[in-house]
Formats: sequence, structure tokens, C-alpha cells
Amino acid sequence: MSPDKNKPKPDDRSDNVEKLQHMIHDTLENIEEAEGTLEFSDEIGKEQILAKNKRRKEAIEGFREEIKDESHHQDK
Repeated sequence: MSPDKNKPKPDDRSDNVEKLQHMIHDTLENIEEAEGTLEFSDEIGKEQILAKNKRRKEAIEGFREEIKDESHHQDK
């Protein structure tokens, strides 16, 4: 077995910001779609949708923080 087989791949962060932006876009679309179903949902369903959208919005904030970190890393 050659020693290169166990060598980890180099850390390629070049497209992380783009991936994170795509994830934000997809999550925003999911929020919109879920909000569109609210009027057709019963009370329990509405509560579940609202709770999930709250978690999605928190995730978006995390994605935005990661974008800031990645942008800072790329500027170095």
C-alpha cells in the first residue's frame, strides 16, 4: 500500500460560499412553500409548520455566519 492512499485530501474551501448561498436560497423556498400550506392545515399542522420554519430561519442565520467566516478566510 502506498503512503499516499492514507493521505487526506487537501481542504478545498473555494466554493463553500457559493454552496452556502445555494442552501440559503433552497431554505427560503422551503419556508415559502410551507407558509403556502398554512391555510390548509389544522392547528397541529400549523404549529408544526411554524416551528419548522423557525428552525429554518435559525439555520439561515447560521449559514450567513458561515458565509462571513468563509469570506474572511478567503480574504487572507
